[in-house]
Amino acid sequence: MAGHSKWANIQHRKGRQDEKRGKVWTRIIREIMVAARSGGADVSANPRLRLAIDKAKAANMPADNIKRNIDKATGNLEGVTYEEIRYEGYGIGGAAVIVDTMTDNRVRTVAEVRHAFSKYGGNMGTEGSVSFQFKHCGQMILAPGTSEDRVMEVALEAGADDVVADEDGAIEVLTSPAEFETVRNTLEAAGLKPEVAEVTFRPENHIELAGDDAVRMQKLLDALEDLDDVQDVFHNAAL
Repeated sequence: MAGHSKWANIQHRKGRQDEKRGKVWTRIIREIMVAARSGGADVSANPRLRLAIDKAKAANMPADNIKRNIDKATGNLEGVTYEEIRYEGYGIGGAAVIVDTMTDNRVRTVAEVRHAFSKYGGNMGTEGSVSFQFKHCGQMILAPGTSEDRVMEVALEAGADDVVADEDGAIEVLTSPAEFETVRNTLEAAGLKPEVAEVTFRPENHIELAGDDAVRMQKLLDALEDLDDVQDVFHNAAL
């Protein structure tokens, strides 16, 4: 099954993350704390915490930092309490946008998110206004040149829902959130390491934007991603 081209967007996003390594650490620390607080410090029994720790290791975060923030979240050390809030809205050309935040001050966060939307040509929506256009799923993307047949054989045997060949040659593996970890581990054990592996909101359809509209949409996305309380931004714009 052919899918929309994603490789250029992935490389762009990774480049921006490398530029803002300090902010990446901050986001991962918040994810670790929320995961530990909601599911406990036992990594073997808390898949969300395992995924957060994997992200921390991939970002070269020291083990002491990881442990200290788990301890803060579970009450062994004094720390800040974060809550998760999701905002939905519209970007340029009616593109759907989901903004996941973790904050210790929801009044500040909603004001900043609303300001970013309005300043860059979008607008905030109500809860549920765009989320129906996305599927909550596990997503792994392997680099162009990877054997599609081999990925399909390993992934589907491990419990993946679908394997999608994108226009640019990248291969996308989709799973339920519950099966994500099993499928990722099986792929890696077979020597098939994804460039991206995450539980995400994947758009069911895309809105094509070009020229000035694409530039304006990118400015909106950059403004949202640059907010201190924002963890993730999901959208259905094809730029």
